[in-house]
Amino acid sequence: MRWLVTGAGGMLGRDVVEELRGRGEEVTGLDRAALDITRPDAVEDAFAEHRPDIVVNCAAHTAVDDAETDEERALAINGDGPRLLARAAAGQGARLVHVSTDYVFSGEARTTPYPEDHEPAPRTAYGRTKLAGERAVLRELPGASVVLRTAWLYGVHGRSFVRTMTELEARRDTVDVVDDQRGQPTWSADVAERVADLGPRIGTDASGILHATNSGETTWYDLAREVFRLLGADPDRVRPVGSAAFVRPAPRPAYSALAHGRWQHLGLPPLRDWRSALPEALPRIRKESPA
Repeated sequence: MRWLVTGAGGMLGRDVVEELRGRGEEVTGLDRAALDITRPDAVEDAFAEHRPDIVVNCAAHTAVDDAETDEERALAINGDGPRLLARAAAGQGARLVHVSTDYVFSGEARTTPYPEDHEPAPRTAYGRTKLAGERAVLRELPGASVVLRTAWLYGVHGRSFVRTMTELEARRDTVDVVDDQRGQPTWSADVAERVADLGPRIGTDASGILHATNSGETTWYDLAREVFRLLGADPDRVRPVGSAAFVRPAPRPAYSALAHGRWQHLGLPPLRDWRSALPEALPRIRKESPA
């Protein structure tokens, strides 16, 4: 099979390309400079040149706060771009994995993980534009597409909360971290493995919405403490604060854990617990400098 990965210069995109190549797959990775998914002619040319069987869309406008002041631009990338990819895939008989986010949910007044069929209710421009992309993909390519929602990503490539904590541990005596936001720290390499598992199943026994986050849940504060502990540092150097200490243009979800019920129907387990992934990921993150 021929794979095409968009957004291949980002954290998850790079991991997906590496995972597929490690499995001996034929894969082309295109970063933002090589493919602007908001341009119909560019999308058509990419499909004509590479003729993919499976497309993985990792391209996204992920600047959550910036989207609040420029929702039109965010919508072009997060909504219109996926629609163009799905339409091109439909015309060529290709399958599509589209990466989405927990921000399609409100993150309010909840204490149990969101199931895949829970009604979305985004509170931010970023969430609204990502929901538009989800709906466009499922509308343009029904039965031959998967929307893969993930959250709290960290990885070897690029910036992340986990990398920031490793850097701050070396530079500061104490670090203030919010303790009233709860979710699922997710290693991007684990998501990439699941993308590779899913691709050949799309159109046969896999379609629709799936949640790809590491299992379990925690707060940013407790995640930071765990990072410090694994680094051999005193976790008490991390101090808990409320979200009000870090006011931002886009409100962050108070609760964004995602349920994983649909994996059992595919004969695949949910992603492993975040506490198992982090000790494996952390040495690699410390070794590699961010792109």
